[in-house]
Amino acid sequence: MSAGEPTGASGLAGRPPQPGATPALQRCIGIPAGEFARRHWAQRPLLTKVAAPAEPGSVPAVDGFGDFTDLFSAAAVDELISVRGLRTPFLRMAKDGSVLATSTFTRGGGAGATIADQVADDKVLGQLAAGATLVLQALHRTWPPLVRFGSELAAELGHPVQINAYVTPAQNQGFAPHYDTHDVFVLQIAGTKRWRIHEPVLADPLPHQTWDARREQVRTRAAQEPVIDTLLEPGDALYLPRGYLHSAVAQGELSIHLTIGVHPLTGYDLARELIAAAEGDRDLRRSLPLGVDVTDVDAMAGHLRTAAARLTARLNQVDADHYAAAARRVGRQQVGQTRPAPIAPLAQLAAITGLGPDTPLVLRPGLRPGLRPASGAWVLDLVDSTVTWPEQAHAALLVVVAGKEFTPGQLPNLDADEQLVIARRLVREGIVVPVGATGVDAAGADGS
Repeated sequence: MSAGEPTGASGLAGRPPQPGATPALQRCIGIPAGEFARRHWAQRPLLTKVAAPAEPGSVPAVDGFGDFTDLFSAAAVDELISVRGLRTPFLRMAKDGSVLATSTFTRGGGAGATIADQVADDKVLGQLAAGATLVLQALHRTWPPLVRFGSELAAELGHPVQINAYVTPAQNQGFAPHYDTHDVFVLQIAGTKRWRIHEPVLADPLPHQTWDARREQVRTRAAQEPVIDTLLEPGDALYLPRGYLHSAVAQGELSIHLTIGVHPLTGYDLARELIAAAEGDRDLRRSLPLGVDVTDVDAMAGHLRTAAARLTARLNQVDADHYAAAARRVGRQQVGQTRPAPIAPLAQLAAITGLGPDTPLVLRPGLRPGLRPASGAWVLDLVDSTVTWPEQAHAALLVVVAGKEFTPGQLPNLDADEQLVIARRLVREGIVVPVGATGVDAAGADGS
């Protein structure tokens, strides 16, 4: 689709998603999800070619793979830059391995907008013409088709995702060889780009173990034989576990690809929660002896052994309730990093007014509330808030969190007036939506 072509009924550049569309993860890998989980997830790269593979290590795509036109396009880039009013940090630009100053592609917002960092379409044009790469960041927050896709993918993976787009002029490279501290799916949208992939210099790096602290190792590894050297064409996909080195160069035409970053929950994250539980131990909170020599390795090693023994003893005392509390904290942190399906505030208000016993409702897709008891009441833990409900609403809340379509009149253990009161509050709090309001039908609302 060219920039001058009309958009679909939704007003978005790109075709609408088709009924019965392939699950989000399947679209990123092109092979059965079970095979991906066994052979590739957090283990090794996967290159999927939309056409028959002609290079070692790549696999042919299954039917239905390779059409990303409903997610993003060149027209989408133009719309985001020219009329959506993006600000930093939702975009950045880079050239020859260096990030450009924001002043080179932004300016003030003009009358009525007292900001200094709104995207300037003419400046972006100039930088692209000079060979710079444009990065549109956090599209899972700003571009509606990717808001939906990101939410669906995060639900399938169980880990938060971010989605960026990279727009690189012909024969140019935006970034030098590097690795990410999150897993990556690459979806080639337009043009072609040559990717070179190298083994990690540090396997499974944590978020603070970034590549710039290992520049020399990265430079040395990048000079060696790559494990993958491939040309990504429109419809091709690439999966990289965190830590794998990569660099990419656009070929004979402008290249656009999506990079989907997956921020995984790790055993290290769980260990930190367990260590935090030890703060109740007074011995661990005590100061080390007065006059301690922190440069005395033997003495400090002894203190560390004592602390380790005390920590082990403390963790052995942790009961099921403490584990449950820690698990709840971890779960809420993860949920807070993923945006649920968008809601329309004015439509929600109108739905409250028109709500009746037969109005079909469904849990807001991607919300994933946690239901727990609390002092004779029940609490729904949401993204960054909690909502308390009376004891008699428990059975009704179980219906809601199950994720299937329901009507107020189907909420159990409540009379007709109570059913409407509970349902209206659920709508007002953004916990449930009228069926079809977010473009997700009830059959798929629970991620199935």
